[in-house]
Amino acid sequence: MEEKRIYLLDTNVLVYDPAALFAFEGAQIAVPIVVLEELDKFKSENTDRGRNAREAIRQLDELREKGPLGQGVALDNGGNLKVLFIDESEINVCSPFKEKSADNDILLMGCVLKDQGYQVRFISKDINARVKADVLGIEAQDYLKERITKEEFYRGWIKVPVPAVHLKREFPEVLRQLAEEKALEINQFVLVESQHNPFNYKLFRYIGSKKFIHIDHPKFVWPMKARNPQQLMALNLMLDPDIQMVSLLGKAGSGKTFLALLAGLHHVLVAENYKKILVSRPVVPLGRDIGYLPGDVQEKLYSWMLPIYDNIELILHHSRVGTHLEDIKREQKRKGRPPKAKKQHKDEKDKLGHVDDLMKRGKLSMEAITYMRGRSIPYQFILIDEVQNLTPHEIKTLVTRVGEGSKIILSGDPYQIDSPYLDFSSNGLVLASERFKGQSLFGSVYLETSERSELSEMANKLL
Repeated sequence: MEEKRIYLLDTNVLVYDPAALFAFEGAQIAVPIVVLEELDKFKSENTDRGRNAREAIRQLDELREKGPLGQGVALDNGGNLKVLFIDESEINVCSPFKEKSADNDILLMGCVLKDQGYQVRFISKDINARVKADVLGIEAQDYLKERITKEEFYRGWIKVPVPAVHLKREFPEVLRQLAEEKALEINQFVLVESQHNPFNYKLFRYIGSKKFIHIDHPKFVWPMKARNPQQLMALNLMLDPDIQMVSLLGKAGSGKTFLALLAGLHHVLVAENYKKILVSRPVVPLGRDIGYLPGDVQEKLYSWMLPIYDNIELILHHSRVGTHLEDIKREQKRKGRPPKAKKQHKDEKDKLGHVDDLMKRGKLSMEAITYMRGRSIPYQFILIDEVQNLTPHEIKTLVTRVGEGSKIILSGDPYQIDSPYLDFSSNGLVLASERFKGQSLFGSVYLETSERSELSEMANKLL
């Protein structure tokens, strides 16, 4: 007799993705009553966990129209879903767990199903729960709609070594070959570099229809420029008004936040393409409400937004110092004298102001992700930082807030994830980059080089 297969869902799967109820085509799905009790505890929370819990409950409520959930109802994908109650009298062995908990009760349900002749597959985002299931002889796996490895994720660029003589051509022959082989996505970069000198290179972006554009350093009014090819790629995408969504992936110190803010300040203060910069980031992992922090809204945000303050102040500092030095050089050149330092006037020093000045002028705002829901945000340069700590569902909620004339930047380090239920393959940043690749409105760049300091680079390798 063929063994019956059943998928046993953990609570965290539905909290991660309420649509997981319908993700197993043609399969039999078991939802333990303990899961419903946990969802009931979460549903009143004003967090992403609470919202997803409410959505999962609504989905189950709609399924009731097809029949009693306790007896099982048919799903449109050919599967069947049933809510199960644990009957301790059906457990043939003593519970191996010392503590009674929701997780342990779900695993005991797996033991009951196994004793009933089912081939149980336990689906959970909780690593420890999967380990305990394995000890009990229950097959366990993570919930992943699609598996993206660290080696195969979309980086947004490829590197092609060529003989140095090929770089003398406006468009090296290798570009034509790549286009004909259909090896590139729209807005993917090609770094064509000399085989023997990586500092001798040309950078191109594929725009479709076998066409490329040559990428050169943008000209800012401030004395700043990209330090490596990947930073140049990032700036090119963020400064292009036709690209409405950009994802920046990279390790600490690679310049993700700095470059995004630099591009944003250029758009808002110089080119005036957007009304203001809106910056947001998860206040704590999984976007926990900032009500847990002391003080009013601005005081709550200040400490969590310090990295943003630091980066903007650094940009403004360079702009003030750089502008001042250029003025000195021009004046001395006009007089035929070597540059000589002079005392800086206060008005001159504060030409672009500070972070607080930008906020007072309405050119910059910082908000918690919690308060961005339900809004439509038009004509703004939007930066969402630390996106690796958000689920794909949370990313969807944020991106759908982008209004007419706005641009959104998703930035984060997929190698440093704080959420216990997310990993490299399942976090919103990596999945969003994978699903949007090839779209004309989207571009992505993985920044592989740390530019912060030698110590920062060493820490990334050793710690």
